[in-house]
Amino acid sequence: MALDPKKARRFTWWLIGALWLAVLLYSTWVQPGRTETLAYSDFKTAVAEGKVGEVVVSAAEVRGKLKPEPDAKDGQGRAFVTTRVDDPDLVRDLGKAGVKTTGSADHAAPWWSMLMWLLPAAFSAVLLVALMRRAGGASQGFMTVGRSKARIYAETDIKVTFADVAGVDEAKEELAEVIEFLRTPEKFRRLGGKIPKGILLVGPPGTGKTLLARAVAGEARAPFFSISGSEFVEMFVGVGAARVRDLFTQAKQRAPCIILIDELDALGKARGMGPMAHEEREQTLNQLLVEMDGFDPRVGVIIMAATNRPEILDPALLRAGRFDRHVLVDRPDKIGRLAILKVHAKNVKLANEADLETIAAMTAGLVGADLANVVNEAALLAVRRGRERVELADLQEAVERIIAGLEKRNRVLNRMEKERVAHHEIGHALVAMALPGQDAVQKISIIPRGIAALGYTLQLPTEDRFLMTESELESKIAVLLGGRVAEEIVFGDVSTGAQDDLLKASDIARSMVRAYGMSQKLGPLSFERDGRPLFLRTGQLPERPDTSEDVLRQIDAEVRRIVETQHARAHEILAARASLLREAARVLLAQETLTGDELAAIVARNGTPVPGTIPFIQQPNTDSSRH
Repeated sequence: MALDPKKARRFTWWLIGALWLAVLLYSTWVQPGRTETLAYSDFKTAVAEGKVGEVVVSAAEVRGKLKPEPDAKDGQGRAFVTTRVDDPDLVRDLGKAGVKTTGSADHAAPWWSMLMWLLPAAFSAVLLVALMRRAGGASQGFMTVGRSKARIYAETDIKVTFADVAGVDEAKEELAEVIEFLRTPEKFRRLGGKIPKGILLVGPPGTGKTLLARAVAGEARAPFFSISGSEFVEMFVGVGAARVRDLFTQAKQRAPCIILIDELDALGKARGMGPMAHEEREQTLNQLLVEMDGFDPRVGVIIMAATNRPEILDPALLRAGRFDRHVLVDRPDKIGRLAILKVHAKNVKLANEADLETIAAMTAGLVGADLANVVNEAALLAVRRGRERVELADLQEAVERIIAGLEKRNRVLNRMEKERVAHHEIGHALVAMALPGQDAVQKISIIPRGIAALGYTLQLPTEDRFLMTESELESKIAVLLGGRVAEEIVFGDVSTGAQDDLLKASDIARSMVRAYGMSQKLGPLSFERDGRPLFLRTGQLPERPDTSEDVLRQIDAEVRRIVETQHARAHEILAARASLLREAARVLLAQETLTGDELAAIVARNGTPVPGTIPFIQQPNTDSSRH
């Protein structure tokens, strides 16, 4: 009858504790005294002075005890040992001093001395074996370090299906034939067709790449091996390659099946980029390349990998015959966001007026993980407010939390700071309402949020956009500079609150000149060299190494021209509406928050027509060659 692993581990630790207790008891009672090593001359002197009580003489040494000192509390003399030398007078001197003498034919140490060494050694050995078993698995031991760490899920263990994945319809269509192959492989083999060996899921973080791979295994009812790229590589040389071999061996035994390597970039980074030419990670990658080349695709082992950094992967991984098919799992559009929200809201009690379509329109740019967080945050807010159902206001507040951060009502601003922040935010909003192609103003607040935001103007797009024109980018810069311009008009100076706005405005202007060719002076040229996909790029653009110093100076001049032109444009808008700016800021100071509709009403009361909000102000015609 096999012993329960939990009971076996419990028994092992009880045994270790018992051994430790035995060593402790032995050290306390069996060998309480400490044996002192004496020089032979000191031993002879002690014998002559009558300080030796008894001795045991052997061929190699002399052991014994000294007579107890008069003030000894335990009445015991100190134990000693000395190396015996060729001294024919030893026995005579011992008898003359009245020392009790016995002989020993055993040249080895007494049994209790041997026990003193054996018990700690046995305890250390048992403890080492237990720790090695714990590190390598309770039943496998340390030699399993080369075994694959992949988590194996049987056909019935995976409950995720395509019904749980929304917003990635194109990716699901790409993977449909993989499912069909795993269900009916003979259908493809009959005509000699081969399924792709590897499928690479590429996309921004949080878009559902891992979830999609699990759904493929769930739909196909196939075993599923899940492992992260970082789990292959250890500090021991050769361990990663051994784990790769073991993973493919196990997968072939359970074929047809799916192997998912999450975060492939941790393992598949391009070779030659590390500090050493033959580092352990590269050997592991080499073994993966060999295994992917070596197995027959008709076996039914399909490798799926997920990464959000495809630009750093080794080219050998991406060639035909390895990861044949690349599936983009991109940010969802409005229809996709609505479908994702419905999936996550299935188990949430929503009020009748909680329109998910409104939330889908507000959340452009958010990925599936963000939308799941929105629904969860809304549910938590509803519970905190004592509601029976999640209302639209809870969902909207959750969106603000995700986009702008948590409210910091304990961060109290003085009156002067509040006035400056109020005029700053109203400046953003009025410029946004006056320019074409800008996102609608949803909310304005002077309640601090997040880490450093003392206020914010929430603009939410009404539709998904995939392209932006030159004029729209210029208007976006003007909106970003609107807060600083409002401070200049009302207070006559500026504050540090516009730092983030200036950074964003500078990045947009730099991208227009260096990446998008939106400069009449420099012409339709791009000075960017960035191999990363669009969803990974930031405003910091690398310069081409062949760009001359003169061109770089022209780029800087053009960036400055664009920003200064839009600064003047924002100043023109707000200077013409100085009274509106002050009144809206006064209302915002009193209420702390304003909705877009409330601001539009203030604009209408000031006599400004509101076709949408404020009449559009067209971009002035500026000849860039004069700057």
